[in-house]
Amino acid sequence: MQIDIQSRGFSLTDALLRYSEQRLLFAMTYWSSHINRAIIRLSDINGPRGGTDKRCHLQVIIPGLPDIVVEDTESDLYAAIDRAMDRARRTVARKLDRQQTLLKQNNTFSLEEQTTI
Repeated sequence: MQIDIQSRGFSLTDALLRYSEQRLLFAMTYWSSHINRAIIRLSDINGPRGGTDKRCHLQVIIPGLPDIVVEDTESDLYAAIDRAMDRARRTVARKLDRQQTLLKQNNTFSLEEQTTI
């Protein structure tokens, strides 16, 4: 899995870079072999004015499926990262489970069609 981390409106610290990467790897451990690329965009929407304006935008690219995009905005960037990763983990699990269920159903139908002939 290729990981791309970008920041807008502030400079990305090493601690924030490591935290984002580790949190993504932890959240996607089980499914990492299915994921080609993950793009994390961290931004400070209002700049120095403050408020609930720290955004984590996560895009997960899995071959054969539409891109999974999750976004969360919080007053704390670490909280935004945590929530976005949790939501992405659940979404990736649901999409891959659904894909595997459909593949199993298609294989079952194919086998049934072959045995009836």
